Amino acid sequence: MPTMPPSGREPHQLRALAESFGTDAERYDRARPRYPDALVRRITTGRSGLDVLDVGCGTGIVARQFRAAGCAVLGVEPDARMAEIARRDGGAVEVATFEDWDPAGREFDAVVAGTAWHWIDPVAGAAKAARVLRPGGLLAPFWNVFRFPAALAETVASACQRALPDSPFDFTEMTTGALEAYQGAFAKVADGIRAAGGFGEPEQWRFDWEWTYTRDAWLDQMPTQGPFTRLPPEALEQVLAGVGAAIDAVGGGFTMRYATVAVTAVRGGSA
Repeated sequence: MPTMPPSGREPHQLRALAESFGTDAERYDRARPRYPDALVRRITTGRSGLDVLDVGCGTGIVARQFRAAGCAVLGVEPDARMAEIARRDGGAVEVATFEDWDPAGREFDAVVAGTAWHWIDPVAGAAKAARVLRPGGLLAPFWNVFRFPAALAETVASACQRALPDSPFDFTEMTTGALEAYQGAFAKVADGIRAAGGFGEPEQWRFDWEWTYTRDAWLDQMPTQGPFTRLPPEALEQVLAGVGAAIDAVGGGFTMRYATVAVTAVRGGSA
């Protein structure tokens, strides 16, 4: 699903939407997709015991993956409801927006953000990352971008549009290819890094993978996505009923194609 409505405002200015994901933090942690191991390996290979700052850490999904790779991880998360879950298995989290967070002189080898950097001012966020990264450290915000199989995409988009005819979200992106729609956002991230200074030229990494969903698993995830986090219960029920019927019509499950894209840059300077 598209994350941001075409409101004419930048994502980081829409705080109510940015902080709506904690309304059902338990579901978010249970249902949201993880990130490919290949991405974690590319960030960590050859650099054991990294100190990682996880920006917009949510319920700790990214932090758990990096801790499993041997990293020490500190999360920064503006929503206390999300942070509470991230702390349950020992995760370290400080509650603040990244722009306002005080690093208190701490430094890190990598700053990462899993499907969260668009909620941060792209220049101020990159400047803060440059401030806390050691020379040679890596800034790596990344996103999971999904695309429905062709046999299902148009039907699902139509079901959402019927249930939410006045929604500002463009559900047809599921049929035209969400990755193409995200490229403008990725370019803004790279431009923010360049404007902040202190980094080498940004690069884009891409990791393609697939995940098979049952009907119930996908319907469990949908309420955690931006178009649906603030819907009244009756409207959400209508969306889920329509999408569930579409999935039932193709056999009760489907395989989603994902592209995980990272926009990365190395902190300049000498150690």
